Amino acid sequence: MKTISIDRRKPLAEEPRTGHNRWHSDIEPIVEVAEGEDVALETRDACDGHLTARSTVADLASLPVGAIHPLTGPVHVKGAGPGDLLEIEFLEIAPQPWAFSAIIPGLGYLRDIMTTPFLVHWTLADGWATSPQLPRVRVPAAPFMGVSGVAPSRAQVEAWARREADVAARGGMALPPDPGGAVPARGPAATHGLRTLPPRENGGNFDVKQLTRGSRLYLPVSVEGALFSTGDGHFAQGDGEVCVTAVEMGATCIVHFRVHRGEAARRGIRFPRFAHGDYFVDPRWAAPRHFVATMGMPVDAQGVNHGEDLNLACRNALLAMLDLLGERGFSREQAYVIASVAVDLRISNVVDVPNVVVSALLPEDIFQG
Repeated sequence: MKTISIDRRKPLAEEPRTGHNRWHSDIEPIVEVAEGEDVALETRDACDGHLTARSTVADLASLPVGAIHPLTGPVHVKGAGPGDLLEIEFLEIAPQPWAFSAIIPGLGYLRDIMTTPFLVHWTLADGWATSPQLPRVRVPAAPFMGVSGVAPSRAQVEAWARREADVAARGGMALPPDPGGAVPARGPAATHGLRTLPPRENGGNFDVKQLTRGSRLYLPVSVEGALFSTGDGHFAQGDGEVCVTAVEMGATCIVHFRVHRGEAARRGIRFPRFAHGDYFVDPRWAAPRHFVATMGMPVDAQGVNHGEDLNLACRNALLAMLDLLGERGFSREQAYVIASVAVDLRISNVVDVPNVVVSALLPEDIFQG
């Protein structure tokens, strides 16, 4: 098994031959593996080590936004080429002992109302995450990689940059290419490389918590060798990751590759797919047996019905969950982080028009005492 080793005491910029933080086809692979060969990738946390166990909430103001999501890779998979489907099996995801969660003003699902910065330090031990900032709470381990992807083609980079610029022009939130903090620091990858915040057809930052050990991720390949990279390890997360952070950790990820030749082109597969053999038997993926849930419907604070608006239903379910956690003695900021790392947002129905329903499920077993 090949291993990509890093020094987590150093930011990616000081070890640029171990990874990158932009998506671009010009980024050179750092290791080559044969199909069927395992590779271990040591990864940094999402903030590139800017936060440590000694950090305070004041350090959030100086986060190096351009350096977010240091990825380890790319890995060149021999025999993979455009039109193929790359299968990545996650054999192991081993956490580092410390992690963090944070409310970062300007980011997150409720960024318009949750504007007070907040930092949680987690100790990861014996299969649980615990924190002095969230007393009486312990979150069970379910580690996965938040970011996993392959390199886009040059044409895809250009097309996706244009469509995201259009989102921004229409008043949406999208981050254009920016060389500030980029690794590589020079060349087309720095000036034109795509930021890693949104997932895309090549994979990336989809934050799917079911991609734990034993899962398989399928990505359509657009360049020779596929050029796979991963990072942004999470010890645990709720479906939604609503405050923009999970239980964020450095990790060591072991993966196994298979190449399904021509499958993406033949079957017209444009977007990632994934599978997990334990979905129906592992209680982490089913609704917890002991939980409390809130519901949201598309009715705003003024009582106006916005028929079939799943986003508003989701927002209302989440706001109701924050209220419920407030009733249990948690501050608004504590409740928001708990929702991000442990509450699962589920679409309960999309057919009972006009009031579609989103539910927020809070597992009771995270609470002690």
